[in-house]
Amino acid sequence: MKIYVGNLPYSTRDDELESMFSAYGNVVSVTIVMDRDSGRSRGFAFVEMESDSEGQAAIDGLNDSDMGGRTLKVNEARPRTERPPRREGGYRGGGGGYRGGGDRGGDRGGGNRDSRRSNYGGQDRRSNYRDDDRSNDW
Repeated sequence: MKIYVGNLPYSTRDDELESMFSAYGNVVSVTIVMDRDSGRSRGFAFVEMESDSEGQAAIDGLNDSDMGGRTLKVNEARPRTERPPRREGGYRGGGGGYRGGGDRGGDRGGGNRDSRRSNYGGQDRRSNYRDDDRSNDW
């Protein structure tokens, strides 16, 4: 029998769950579900017991019990529902929208600021005007 164990403390380890459930019979497997991004427990697990009677005894004995200051929820695991396959990188939606500058040509600018400076000997337009102002003797 496969059993769902919810509301686990995040610090729970496989061996802790196995020893807790082994008081009710033979434990076939223990799987603590981990977050794939952070690598940390998601707070629930699945325990597989050898027989239905042992599993039911574990459910009766451990549901609403305390572990690490948290009240455990223990019940028979439901079968997994079929879900559509995940796409790589998650859902990104359609295209479109503003994509940002880039050097698009024309006389309106765009592109990299440094590329515009290259037209003025490495200086921007303002510095050329300032130099011209300094050369005038008023």
